[in-house]
Amino acid sequence: MCLIVFAWQVIPNMPLLAAGNRDEFYDRPASPADWWHDHPQIYAGRDLQGGGTWMGVTREGRFAAITNIRAPSEMRSDAPTRGNLVLNYLAGEMTPADYIEEISTYAADYNGFNLLVGNTSELIWYSNRGEKDERNGKPLKQGMYGLSNSQLDCAWPKVVSTKAEFASLLCQGAPEDAFFEMLSDTTSASDCRLPKTGVSLERERLLSAVCIESPDYGTRVSTLVKLQNGQPPALIERPAVAMPPMPERAPHRGQCTKGF
Repeated sequence: MCLIVFAWQVIPNMPLLAAGNRDEFYDRPASPADWWHDHPQIYAGRDLQGGGTWMGVTREGRFAAITNIRAPSEMRSDAPTRGNLVLNYLAGEMTPADYIEEISTYAADYNGFNLLVGNTSELIWYSNRGEKDERNGKPLKQGMYGLSNSQLDCAWPKVVSTKAEFASLLCQGAPEDAFFEMLSDTTSASDCRLPKTGVSLERERLLSAVCIESPDYGTRVSTLVKLQNGQPPALIERPAVAMPPMPERAPHRGQCTKGF
């Protein structure tokens, strides 16, 4: 994922509501959200190149998601795929805290990432590029959060604006379609508000939109996740409205997959 906004322990009987966009090169193969034949408890999309996933849930109510840290000067081509950090949590039985403690011993091997792991009672944010405390994992308190390709709740325009709209939709008791509409905004931020992340100004403009569109890279899918007390979790995935309908991406076209 490259943008996630979420409400943690805010909504009665719904510990987590998360909405996010996955941004990726269009030619990187992936399959839409479904049950995994090799891990039957996992419901998620799958990166067919690296084998992992960007966001998923399990029958037991485990949740995990990841975003990359945008730092082109630090990228290593030989680093392991970050999607396996999500997969390994979902496929295992460790508590969120124990899992973070384990991966912290080798997290430096990966390119920069933000990782969310949790269940209905605990949610932890971990970054291998954050401050010392963040590298130990940060159990999240009740509240609303936004995460993109920098640190948690960074002041990037799309994080700030999407968090505000997300809060408004929650207050209104808005239907699911409204959250997907929120995630489909292709408006770029003004130049004076753009972050400086080591890419060109033109690229910063492109990446500043909630829903990114370009000839070769952009938002592939939008996802809504619900963890509810006493009910199975739900993951709803839809193709991004801005994604061009090219043949190699046909598995994503026209999908609206509901979990559980």
